[in-house]
Amino acid sequence: RNKANRPLYASSIKTGKHTDPVWQVQWQEEDLAKELNFFSISSDGRVANWIMSKNELKMEPVMQLKLVNAVRDDPEETSLSGLAGGCCFDFNRVSEHLFIVGTEEGKIHKCSKAYSGQYLETYIGHHMAVYTIRWNPFHPRVFISCSADWTVKLWDHNVAHPIMSFDLGNAVGDVAWSPYSSTIFAAVTSDGKVHVFDLAENKHEPLCEQKVVKRAKLTHVNFNQVEPIIIVGDDRGGVNSLKLSPNLRKVHEPYDEEGVMIEHDPVQLQIEKMDRLLAAADTKPAAS
Repeated sequence: RNKANRPLYASSIKTGKHTDPVWQVQWQEEDLAKELNFFSISSDGRVANWIMSKNELKMEPVMQLKLVNAVRDDPEETSLSGLAGGCCFDFNRVSEHLFIVGTEEGKIHKCSKAYSGQYLETYIGHHMAVYTIRWNPFHPRVFISCSADWTVKLWDHNVAHPIMSFDLGNAVGDVAWSPYSSTIFAAVTSDGKVHVFDLAENKHEPLCEQKVVKRAKLTHVNFNQVEPIIIVGDDRGGVNSLKLSPNLRKVHEPYDEEGVMIEHDPVQLQIEKMDRLLAAADTKPAAS
């Protein structure tokens, strides 16, 4: 904003800073003062809130990502426990204090801004780094995650194990929900492919799987909020935009027997569509 080539705000040791790479930042409206603020997550095991006050950027720790030991009884294990490297996070759109965190060792934790010291829930399913985690834009209970372990998993935050799991045959760099349907998502993999799913159409296979780049890993994917377009980024500095064909962007409107559209709430329609999917899914954990 100013002519000098300097930031308006910068974190420092004095005001607080992360000590390892920061993997994600996200704007969030502050509850009381409505000051500009954002959250960040880092490999140093911390989730922080950054408040832009009059003349400095202030860091407030929100969560210390303590390691959860699989072996509870081994005294050697517990003495080595430190902090888990944070990879990604997302805030719930309905309960704004709720957020989920993905870690380098594959655990997903549900946290609250109100409790900085403990997890509300730990979700076990991935066994390698969780790269992206996203709440469903329509359904307040559902979120999706993707990992280096080649899988995308669908979760209900009240259930500790995944509702659905999809093996994409390669490390999954990113996953994104579509803005127009609660059951459509896209994922990108290290072999240069985009995978588009519509769970209302097919619960097992992607509707489309397309190689976009040769000899490069796809790292990020995002839907345009208005047009039926996705953009994907790769690890060689390239960004490609892709138009979704009509069969990949069906929004099913309810019609009566005479073919007249029934009046409906479009958001409620998307919530009900996901509810049907959750009801049909087997919610018992698979035998190990």
